[in-house]
Amino acid sequence: MSKVCVVAGVGPGNGASCCRRFAAEGYSIVMLARNADYLNSLSAQLPDSLAIPCDVRDPEAIGAVFDQIHDQVGVPDVLVYNAGSGEWSNVEETTVDGMESSWRTNTLGLLVASQQVIPAMKSRASGSIVVIGATASLRGGANSTAFASAKSAQRSLAQSMARRLGPMGIHVSYVIIDGIIDLERTRAARPDVPDDYYLQPDDIAQSVYELTCQHRSAWTFELDLRPFGEQW
Repeated sequence: MSKVCVVAGVGPGNGASCCRRFAAEGYSIVMLARNADYLNSLSAQLPDSLAIPCDVRDPEAIGAVFDQIHDQVGVPDVLVYNAGSGEWSNVEETTVDGMESSWRTNTLGLLVASQQVIPAMKSRASGSIVVIGATASLRGGANSTAFASAKSAQRSLAQSMARRLGPMGIHVSYVIIDGIIDLERTRAARPDVPDDYYLQPDDIAQSVYELTCQHRSAWTFELDLRPFGEQW
């Protein structure tokens, strides 16, 4: 029986690349996102995959989705939490709705999704939860009030999870994406940026996959990924 990888937050960048990378290793893929049309188009390219529209800001929706996953596919071996949108604004312009939406997407969604996979991972003393973070988890920018706050909370949650779950055999890791991901929209917005300053989604996905293969004698708990041209 194939291993199962759930990718939450599937778009044309990291999410899609993670789906393809784990599928190449024989995993059954479950992809979650709000955009049903995109999910279905990607699922058509991956034979052993299941596309489920889901808004990770809604805890009840997450619970229902994982009930469906357990019934149709089985128990997840890997959870890649890639949902990470948020409001970009300064402290004077940030709205209550934007702040809450950012927190629900990045932090509450991670908590609830993880709670769905932990019991089975705990019972077999194995499993991986990989959380895709951002530089904003380390420092807030003037116009990232909601997003940075949510990402910082997400990073702290991942650390708490790693300390609690590691002794049970569950590897929790946090990946800090420090740079611009190579997408159509980022190229359009930053046409002056040289190729060397872009992170390639497939290379990010390769690093994510390698995290799930580590022996527990040398687990990575936090990983910075940046293009070599990035200033840091």
